[in-house]
Amino acid sequence: MKHFYLSLITLFLVALTTACGGGDDDNTDTGGGGQTTSAPKVVSVSPVNGATDIATGEVTVTLTYDQAIRLTSTSRSSIQISGGTVESIGISNALLKIIVSCPTYNTTVALTIPKGLVTNVSQQQAEAYSLSFTTVKETEPVSPSIPATPQTASTDAAKKLYSYFVEQYGQKTISSVMANVNWNNECAEKVYKLTGKYPAMNCYDFIHVCFSPANWIDYTNIAPVEQWYQAGGIVQLMWHFNVPKTQGGTDYTCTPSETTFKASNALVSGTWENQWFYGQMDKVVATILKLQQAGIAATWRPFHEAAGNATLKSGASWGKSWFWWGYDGADTYKKLWVTMYDYFKQKGINNLIWVWTTQNYNGDSSQYNLDADWYPGDQYVDIVARDLYGYNADKNLQEFTEIQAQYPNKMVVLGECGKGDDGDPSKMGDAWAKGAKWGHFMVWYQGGQGSTDTMCSDAWWKDAMSCTDVITRDQVK
Repeated sequence: MKHFYLSLITLFLVALTTACGGGDDDNTDTGGGGQTTSAPKVVSVSPVNGATDIATGEVTVTLTYDQAIRLTSTSRSSIQISGGTVESIGISNALLKIIVSCPTYNTTVALTIPKGLVTNVSQQQAEAYSLSFTTVKETEPVSPSIPATPQTASTDAAKKLYSYFVEQYGQKTISSVMANVNWNNECAEKVYKLTGKYPAMNCYDFIHVCFSPANWIDYTNIAPVEQWYQAGGIVQLMWHFNVPKTQGGTDYTCTPSETTFKASNALVSGTWENQWFYGQMDKVVATILKLQQAGIAATWRPFHEAAGNATLKSGASWGKSWFWWGYDGADTYKKLWVTMYDYFKQKGINNLIWVWTTQNYNGDSSQYNLDADWYPGDQYVDIVARDLYGYNADKNLQEFTEIQAQYPNKMVVLGECGKGDDGDPSKMGDAWAKGAKWGHFMVWYQGGQGSTDTMCSDAWWKDAMSCTDVITRDQVK
């Protein structure tokens, strides 16, 4: 009987052990339905293990597991890393997302997720997982043939500003935002409120000088520009040169189809167009001379995007310039530019670094000719700009490379940028990593995007103002 009872006890313990999973070391779990669930396993990872040419800056590493996961720790130190730093970690169902800061070029970043950091809902531990990727190689400094001194400016302030541009060119890109045309710093303030940093530059437009001085706009008051400059900011100026829709009218436009104003007549003494042309220039000259007397230099971008669609190869009727200053063709346009340049010099203006805006191939060399015929000449230009909206990093690189090749002795900048049909343009860090080393970028205003009301979203701005390749106002030397 004693042996009988011992046998029963032994059988009971074996059954109990089996039911409780005792003695099982295969990391499985039997659910109430009898299904066995394995520990989580990685099924995919992005970037892929061993990837190269990853853009510097913040990289999102995503690991996808075969089931919903949990983390035993959300501390950044729980991830082993070399070649970068972990900014944050988090999960979403079966995804583990790790934000990694990768500030240096041509660097292998290696991560290890240790065993036990990731579990499933039954607390079964995933095995350790390691991956690595390599950031892009730094491209060679661009355009070593750029002059050390400006061609278009001669004040000490202008020479200092130009030297700063040359010093930073190919090293970092300088941030900027367009003012909301009312001669103020409101958009820059909104960017600061959102990101904690100001753009390095603020761009002011003389678009409303035809109304000034008025109770809502007064360009003779340079206080907003002085405040920006004294806070360490760089000043940019441009001009949507409005003209009357009809002689003597008080409705104004830049669009040639909306006005009888002819660009060619602006160069003919005695015409109403000529009187308006010089009258408006005198108003702008008065303000710029005030800035010059205050020791303020600026970039100056007049008569931008001159060619418009005029370089269209097909000759279709819509192949026209979209601003009046380009509507009478390249020769008239260049005469307008030189006339303004000479007149400003005659009036004593020497604090402006002149920026010309190319259309390049208007984004498509198969349909458009190059607009080199519209270039005013090296002695009248220090910087060549391009305006791009919604362009990704690859398209940025294509445009930058083509323009730099055409104008190797000029700095090349992104005169305007913002959202396109598909939303935000490329992140500046991504464009930079691709090799589109714009001297600066300027985000257009009034786009209704997020809290800044510019042409870029809040997320885009936050990324740009924290990018190691971007200069903000606090970094301007």
